Amino acid sequence: MKCQLDAVADYVAEAGREDASQYPLYEWTKETIADPAKKQRHLKSFALRAKEKEVYPKNEADALEADLQPLVGRVITRISKHDTNPEHNPQMPERYRKEAGEATPNT
Repeated sequence: MKCQLDAVADYVAEAGREDASQYPLYEWTKETIADPAKKQRHLKSFALRAKEKEVYPKNEADALEADLQPLVGRVITRISKHDTNPEHNPQMPERYRKEAGEATPNT
């Protein structure tokens, strides 16, 4: 289990040690951990690994969710699963895409 704030901070730290231009989410994630409200939200979120993997098959995620469900309302506020398909997730704001050198629809 890993706190999402720690995961974001680790990404920012790694990008800072390496070539940040090779880390397309660097500026966005750096700004996230600098924002007190976002920092608090990420501090309360945790990611679970299954068999040492951050991404695993849906059936494994479903089984893990079922095992944890009895803890909701006691030690867990809520459970959510995340789809790794980028089309189903929030995208990086356009201002960061330009900094990261990504093509935008209007360029």
